[in-house]
Amino acid sequence: MGLSIVHLHLHGLLRGQDLELGRDPDTGGQTIYVLQLVKALAARPEVENVEVVTRLIQDRRVAADYGHPQEALGVDGRIVRLPFGPRRYLRKELLWPYLDELADVLVERLRRQHRLPDWMHAHYADAGYVGAQVHRRLGIPLVFTGHSLGRDKRRRLIEAGLDSSQIDVRYSMARRIDAEELTLAHSQLVVTSTPQERDHQYGRYGRFRPELARVIPPGVNAELFHAPRPGQPQDSIAGLMAPFLRDAARPPVLAICRPDPRKNIAALLEIFGRSALLRSQHNLVLVLGSRDDPRQLEKQQREVLQQVFELVDRHDLYGCVAYPKQHQRSQIPEIYRWASRLGGVFVNPALTEPFGLTLLEAAASGLPVVATDDGGPRDILASTANGLLVDVSDLGALQRAVEDSLADPQRWRLWRDNGIKAVRRAFSWDAHVSHYLDEAKGVIRGQAGTVARFSCQNLSSHCPSGSGDCCLASSSSGRCARTGGRESGGCSGWCRPWR
Repeated sequence: MGLSIVHLHLHGLLRGQDLELGRDPDTGGQTIYVLQLVKALAARPEVENVEVVTRLIQDRRVAADYGHPQEALGVDGRIVRLPFGPRRYLRKELLWPYLDELADVLVERLRRQHRLPDWMHAHYADAGYVGAQVHRRLGIPLVFTGHSLGRDKRRRLIEAGLDSSQIDVRYSMARRIDAEELTLAHSQLVVTSTPQERDHQYGRYGRFRPELARVIPPGVNAELFHAPRPGQPQDSIAGLMAPFLRDAARPPVLAICRPDPRKNIAALLEIFGRSALLRSQHNLVLVLGSRDDPRQLEKQQREVLQQVFELVDRHDLYGCVAYPKQHQRSQIPEIYRWASRLGGVFVNPALTEPFGLTLLEAAASGLPVVATDDGGPRDILASTANGLLVDVSDLGALQRAVEDSLADPQRWRLWRDNGIKAVRRAFSWDAHVSHYLDEAKGVIRGQAGTVARFSCQNLSSHCPSGSGDCCLASSSSGRCARTGGRESGGCSGWCRPWR
């Protein structure tokens, strides 16, 4: 019998194609990773069934796709959308009151299946909270990937000048950190992207057990992200930039991210405007997601775009800064290659960066990088040796790093070649999936038999399923995890899987 796997990815907008990346802060790199992982697992012969559970959304402001209960991802994979909370789309910070509802719905759904999944993989703190509740009630082994962690993000935001009370209100940070601690207490495997993330970010949590963590760097799709090839068309990208740039042949300084204050795009615009060298010899290209009407964006996104418009005007950067309004996801690899052909550089100026998948995409495409000296980029550049790390809170240092990265053509070519070779060697998608399956199957072997037998704790003397082999009651629903029915006067507390 093949493997059965469930992934939990609750926020943002998830569908099988044409991801609306950058539409809001919740639809970004995590969404890409989860979708690619599920598709890759569905293609593996040892996997019988893999699904990713997300939220069913019925809202005229978003596409009808997100209201379909299921969507196929190949033969053995699918997206399953379950309703919880209001029907309308909500940002992730507003989902917390409805997560217990999802846990109940998910437990009932899993109970009705002919077999429980071999493991459940929760992505981000909200899914981790739900995964911990399901694990408590059904004993399914739990795998966790935080993608970004609240304690580290709070630290960086405070360093950037935000007040701690404002952070808690805006980002529900205290609740998020509590959920991360709960998830870590119930996880059998924690998947991290880099040693730095494992040691310094997860290491801030009291319930984190380092012996359960494995470093499995995300992979890069080599069919999409590769170095420029002779004869490849590039007219679509030149056309995308033409309305903005007087001389589109200049080597560009490229940034690709969502319009989020934490991505620190304003700093990149500021140093470009200050630098006579950059203004006279280069263009700045900002790919900040697609937008129809900026007035429909969330407040923080509008503020970032307003900063872009104001800084372009303040430094009179018209003709040398591009910020296209619309692009397709399929154009992103072409944008990297376009920048590489012109001898440009990719810059990630984020205040905090748990991993930095865009750095690997740029490297695979033959584009050197300048990256924030935080989190994942430290480990990535230690492997790729294709650019510079910089303290992005120091504008002078950021300006010098960008200028230096473009100053020496011979070094630029060395960085280009280093990045291409390193991604092929260490960051292929096949290697990532193989490593992932090996580690997760190890968890299953260690958890064999835990779902079949339960040991009672804090139960009344009249357990309906018999002495010593009791049902598992939920404190929130009162339902028996074994029979699915409500017990009156029977189980009065939690029952944990037998170890």
